[in-house]
Amino acid sequence: MSAGRASEGAGCITWWGFSPARDLLKTGPVKRGGDVNVLLVGSGDPRHILKTISGLQEEERLHVWVIESSMEVVARQLLLLYLALMPKESMGNNEKTEVFLEVFGNGEIRSQTEEMLRHAASQLSLSVTETLETAAHPCLNTTLLKFKERDELARIFKLWIQPKSSSSSSQSAAPILMSKAWDYRVRQHLGTRYDSKKGCFDWDLKMKLHERGCSVINKQQYARWRERGLAFEMREGVYQITNPSLLSSRVFSQKGNKVAVRGYWGDIVSSPYLSFGIETDDKSMLKTQNGQHIKTAQDISFANVQELFHSLSSRRGCPPTSSQSDADQPPPESERKSVTINDLMPLSGISVTCLPLDSLDKLPEKQKFSHFFDSIYFSVSCVHKLGPTVRQIAAPDAVLVVELAKYILDVNKEQEAGFTEKVVSMALDAEFELWRDGKSDDVHAVFIPKRN
Repeated sequence: MSAGRASEGAGCITWWGFSPARDLLKTGPVKRGGDVNVLLVGSGDPRHILKTISGLQEEERLHVWVIESSMEVVARQLLLLYLALMPKESMGNNEKTEVFLEVFGNGEIRSQTEEMLRHAASQLSLSVTETLETAAHPCLNTTLLKFKERDELARIFKLWIQPKSSSSSSQSAAPILMSKAWDYRVRQHLGTRYDSKKGCFDWDLKMKLHERGCSVINKQQYARWRERGLAFEMREGVYQITNPSLLSSRVFSQKGNKVAVRGYWGDIVSSPYLSFGIETDDKSMLKTQNGQHIKTAQDISFANVQELFHSLSSRRGCPPTSSQSDADQPPPESERKSVTINDLMPLSGISVTCLPLDSLDKLPEKQKFSHFFDSIYFSVSCVHKLGPTVRQIAAPDAVLVVELAKYILDVNKEQEAGFTEKVVSMALDAEFELWRDGKSDDVHAVFIPKRN
């Protein structure tokens, strides 16, 4: 890894997680009943939210509280939740799954998806600017954010809404081409190995991802994603419009000055297949023939996300659609364009609240959050924020779940083991101990409060 900059592979912003979706109420000692409060720190995407909702009993109530490291990630979390909550009357389940995955894992999207994204952004912008005290939808609650954070969200959504022709405006920069932004990152990461990039992609897949248990990730699909940033191509169509939800600003030093550069600064090595595409309860999807997987990570991602969306429909109080014809029937275009946040699926007993970026240090100061959270999740990119004050906001029988570095491909085995040791040490300092009753999991470390 001497050529290029190894640390750049994972990027400096987390657009998707480096671990599969988990039902956080079944991770660690299982607790049931009543109201459950879950805190997500840096999860990057709503995979754990959707998975946890799918495992709820009918009478249970789930409150999810989200802290991220940047408002760009908060905006994308809201966008993905908005798409997940689209009612089937406006978008069939198959198409909704396709659009969700396309926005989730593709640097470039189809024109139909861009229209959907811009409409969602306009609705989310209205929600952020007009609902100051009561959330327009319980699962899209931004009322606790600071005013400057809400202004920043509105600014981000406005960038997403801008028509392509807006580049002629004096206040608007020229539109960013994802193809160029992506290629810049690949060149930056590979350095002198860029000319043999296909061999590098193949090595990372076979010697790293496959060795770490991700053999279901298909060579052609992985190479396409590494080359162009396209993880999911499920429809015949032209994928060439930049996905604005994957753009962000990064500050560089140039001649002593700080300069913000807008581009793609996320993962270009591990892949968005990790979130939904490498695990499944349907073992038939993991079958092999002549040593090759019959299904791909794209197939598994589609099946898993579609199943999660069925669970949302069930939680809504109506039976999930079982007939393919019902799921495939596209509603009239006018119905989609008229969908507002008020038309999104109401999920009985579910709420998702975005907290200010700096709130982890401030939650212990508020009486409401004293010994409040039943489950607390830290991502691999935010584990440095795990400190002693976390014990003050954890319920007496809370579960602490920490994402490990298994799927950070630029980390070797020794570094991975060292990272796990560091996580255990930090958790001990925060008065948590390893939960030893469950089977060992090298993807997440699970802790429970120390018994005095």
